[in-house]
Amino acid sequence: MSGTEDSKPAAHVVVGYTPQDGFVAVQLNPPPAEYVWHDRQAEHHQERFGPGNGYQQWLAVDAATGAVWFGDTDWRTRDEDADLWFPGHRRATVGDGALPSPAVFALPLTHRAVDDQGTDTWRFFGAEELHALVRRVLPLVQRVIGSLHRVGPGEDLEWSAEAATAWTDLEQACRYTLDETGTVVWAEPRMSPVPAWRVEVADFLARNPELCDPAWATATDAELDGCAAYEPESGYGGVPGRMCAPAGVRIEEGYAFYGHRAALYAHRAAACGDRVPVEAGLWLRTSDAGRSSWESAKVVGASLADAPDCVLEHLAETFRGAAADDGVVLTGLTAYLWQQRAEERAAVDDMLAATGEELKRLEELLKDVRLVRNTVLTRVLSWTDGRDDEVIARLAAMSPVAVAEWRERLTADRSIPSGA
Repeated sequence: MSGTEDSKPAAHVVVGYTPQDGFVAVQLNPPPAEYVWHDRQAEHHQERFGPGNGYQQWLAVDAATGAVWFGDTDWRTRDEDADLWFPGHRRATVGDGALPSPAVFALPLTHRAVDDQGTDTWRFFGAEELHALVRRVLPLVQRVIGSLHRVGPGEDLEWSAEAATAWTDLEQACRYTLDETGTVVWAEPRMSPVPAWRVEVADFLARNPELCDPAWATATDAELDGCAAYEPESGYGGVPGRMCAPAGVRIEEGYAFYGHRAALYAHRAAACGDRVPVEAGLWLRTSDAGRSSWESAKVVGASLADAPDCVLEHLAETFRGAAADDGVVLTGLTAYLWQQRAEERAAVDDMLAATGEELKRLEELLKDVRLVRNTVLTRVLSWTDGRDDEVIARLAAMSPVAVAEWRERLTADRSIPSGA
């Protein structure tokens, strides 16, 4: 298991849901009997029940804090809207990976039992009974929240094989039967061992080291998370699927894997030893050692855009050595340097494109200005007012030779007879 092992939260009943609080937060409103039963003698089973049979009471568990409370749905709500009355999520809808945030799960209680004669009996519970049930299952809740993986700097919650097993025990403990006298008998709480088909990914990695990717040792959090979220079109997903797919290894069906992110983070931590994994960009930008290394390695006036691959590889080795002296392992270093070069080259491309657009605009403008200049020059030359080519050339910002050639062409055009 990864993450912080100290200061685990304790399972507890939320204030306001205990007898000493007077159940100030409880608002149970079961339907009257006539709205549950429609016709006890109806031939068809579905015709026996009224609109109140959709009413449900529930327990809620906050897996992050260990808080437990209880409540009910509105029996007048339509069936398709009933889930809106449950706090949080249903266990079956979130899978076996990361827990949602907030990590609140609703555990609906069953209210209908069948006696030895096959007669349906409905049983709703009061606040005292639900509180007693909550107190009864607190050890199971504690096992759930105490065995969850807590991953990364944010201690994100992830299911473990033990936590999933404990939740199954919790669901079982919230089921009841009726004895001969009609008294409610709750299932005995149990602490089941983790079944063999529930497998921790960390154990799978330990048993198959040859399938582990060496790149995990210096992968970034995002890269590890991407590997944990691997989803193929068929077969196992997550880390085991990602490990086995390139090697062409097939895993037998029937297993469920837990702790994908936790296993990868633990694998990286073991590879780093006593050094701390830090993303390369963060270390280079924010740490004193990183900034100093960057400035020392940078040639004045140089740009990564002009650096060939061999230079980037040399920089990477330089930064790895400096980071080791600083007590850290840089993750994602190669990708970071290549990305920085790509961004700088993209900026140069943008500059080239902008320059080309501006040049095109100026050339179009110059074409129009030159046309106006030529028209005016033709008028001035047609005056034959005695000014020489040098004077007119200065006015037109042309060379005297160009003005002379222009005058010759104009004279030649006038000398051609009309209709020739």
